[in-house]
Amino acid sequence: MLFTIFIYLYAATLVIGSLVPLQKAKRQFKLPNNHLYNEEIFHIPSKVSQKVIKRTGTTVHVNGKEKLLDEPVLYVANHQGLFDILAFLGHLGKPVGFVAKKEINKLPIIRKWMELLYCVFIDRNDRRQSMKAINQGIENLKAGHSLVIFPEGTRSRGSILNEFKSGSLRLATKANVPIIPVSIDGTYKMLEEGNGRIQASEIKMTINDPIYPDDYKDLKSGELASLIQRTIEKSLGLEQEESMKVEMIEIS
Repeated sequence: MLFTIFIYLYAATLVIGSLVPLQKAKRQFKLPNNHLYNEEIFHIPSKVSQKVIKRTGTTVHVNGKEKLLDEPVLYVANHQGLFDILAFLGHLGKPVGFVAKKEINKLPIIRKWMELLYCVFIDRNDRRQSMKAINQGIENLKAGHSLVIFPEGTRSRGSILNEFKSGSLRLATKANVPIIPVSIDGTYKMLEEGNGRIQASEIKMTINDPIYPDDYKDLKSGELASLIQRTIEKSLGLEQEESMKVEMIEIS
């Protein structure tokens, strides 16, 4: 437990230390045609995320970076744990915002950085507010700012995926941007597996082939969600595990 407290204190110190660059970033954010977004505004959240993950003793391996695009995209990922967001911020290598639950918007300093990253906050208990947030996310994508969505809606707290909700994919289909499925494995071991105790892990992120608008234009929303979920399950090795289980049952 002392290690967990230390990590939280360390993270809080880094966040408080970002106040000065936050003020500079806010000024840059207000400028027209701001070209410092990629370099300066995203730099601090990325470095803070890297430092926190490293301090836990966790290593991060990213495969498929060559599949990243130099254009706005919707990253669709499974959601194992709280550290998924830090893994994306620190190790994807591209500026991203998030579709996040409204509770995160209550965190001082952090919420301001998230606003600068063009994050949107959803209240799942308020349908009207949720639609407004999704529409804002669509506009952010059209304006050139990539977003990350976790379509399971909540943390799986393990390697098995919950069903992907198709409604969140309207972000891509309405903005007409590519979708990049990303699998994350190992983050749940950092916090959720230990019932709130932080521990070291090994995170593996796999960036899969982009799905372009021409590829998904004829798919129904449910079909698209299933396609992305199968892609992520395959990169996690879950399809192979399920196939082996079926074979074992047939043999027995």
